[in-house]
Amino acid sequence: MGDKSLQKKNRIVEAAREVFYQNGYRAVTMKDIVEACGISRGGLYLYFANTKELFEAVLEQENQTVLKAPAAKDANPGEILLMYLDEQKKEILKKKGNLSIAIYEYMFENKLSDNDLPAKKHFVETVKMLEQLIADGVAQEWMVCESPSEAARNIVYTLEGLKVTAQTIGVSAKTVDSQIAYIMGTLGMVIK
Repeated sequence: MGDKSLQKKNRIVEAAREVFYQNGYRAVTMKDIVEACGISRGGLYLYFANTKELFEAVLEQENQTVLKAPAAKDANPGEILLMYLDEQKKEILKKKGNLSIAIYEYMFENKLSDNDLPAKKHFVETVKMLEQLIADGVAQEWMVCESPSEAARNIVYTLEGLKVTAQTIGVSAKTVDSQIAYIMGTLGMVIK
């Protein structure tokens, strides 16, 4: 695929992301994507056969973005973890512009095998990234943790639970902050 085609495909995925953010997965049609992109229906079908395929492209791009741990020059693992958690907090507190509902609708509608579940892939990759970050923090004596893999899983479970809670019954910034402080505290770090 040439640069121009790749750019167009990425623009379609970006526009589709916004449509899925706003409407979930089930309610979105290819017509909605055409309108959001400002391209012809035929132009869209050159790149994607249906909303399922397009949503999977959105998820793939989302995974690549979310899994890149925020990095700053001279930041220690604890600071990087805190930056990551702060980004997650922003996602949790968004009333719109969050893919959580769309992801669950997608998973319930498409009975996929374990190997095909984008959410499972995202979970596994996020746990690996956090596990490495925590292991680095322990090695550099910024953190205290007996099992970085269990701590990483626990963080992901907590964040996912907060995302679902935020979209169903609501959650306050204070609650999210207290959970982040608890996570950091379990790793021997205090947030000021």
